[in-house]
Amino acid sequence: MTSFVRAVESGSFVTAARSLGLSAPMVGNHVRFLEARLGGSLLVRTTRTQSLTDLGRSYYARCRAILADLEEAEALSGDNGIVPRGLLRISAPHSIGTTMLPAMIGRYLDRFPDMTVDLRLNDHRVDLIAEGFDVAIRGGALPDSRLRMRRLVPLTLVICAAPDYLRRHGIPARLEDLQAHACLDFAASSTPGRWQFGDAKKTTDVRVTGRLRSNSGHALRLAALEGRGIIMQPEFLVRDDLAAGRLVAVLPEAKPRKRPMQLVMAADAAPPPKLRHFVNHIVGEFKQAREIVKSGTVTL
Repeated sequence: MTSFVRAVESGSFVTAARSLGLSAPMVGNHVRFLEARLGGSLLVRTTRTQSLTDLGRSYYARCRAILADLEEAEALSGDNGIVPRGLLRISAPHSIGTTMLPAMIGRYLDRFPDMTVDLRLNDHRVDLIAEGFDVAIRGGALPDSRLRMRRLVPLTLVICAAPDYLRRHGIPARLEDLQAHACLDFAASSTPGRWQFGDAKKTTDVRVTGRLRSNSGHALRLAALEGRGIIMQPEFLVRDDLAAGRLVAVLPEAKPRKRPMQLVMAADAAPPPKLRHFVNHIVGEFKQAREIVKSGTVTL
């Protein structure tokens, strides 16, 4: 089962074998043994790619759960079951994964030297179970009932643009003025084409238009730096640009609705220690960052 799971998650028998200290033919033998035992193919392999069959997809999900239970049972025999060990696969957006998250993960690794983290960055919502992730950081609503969630501190958004753009097109004085500007919209938002202001009790929607939108906050930031329009993105993403004057905050009195953030994971009955400790660590990191916010040092 471990050979099969590693082959799925690494994408090849060779890489799986290397991580397990086995030969690639041995990993192949393990997978073929499982296929013979189950009476069906688990993987469809070509010279360049491999993909899961329907049987393989469902069997993979069960194997991961079984191996996680085994890992937790073994952990109980040593270190009083409190020291996590093993590999943790994490999915996160580029905006967080290239700014604040690496330091948070680094402190987690400092605390738990027997842990290894595989961080994958993408700006679309991955299928945790099918793609083999232990946990993901996501923004917005959580429609998938198969997942459990831990809320994080929501992100503060900032409206800004390059000085060159504002010189050419003017500075918006009211929210309604945004409708006459090139607004670089975040395509992965739960409300594409609408920027929301206020809070949960009272929300104002402003319809925005522009010739460029993207599901990547970094791509929108780069476009704004080139003077392509106005963006509304998390403050941590544009903080250095604002401090250096490469971007200028507009409508500072406006209060964009904060972007919800959450950790999501499979709804297992008992998450393994490595996942439980990581979730508690990241939740604590975000809470600590919020306290720094209150002191005026940094903003989430």
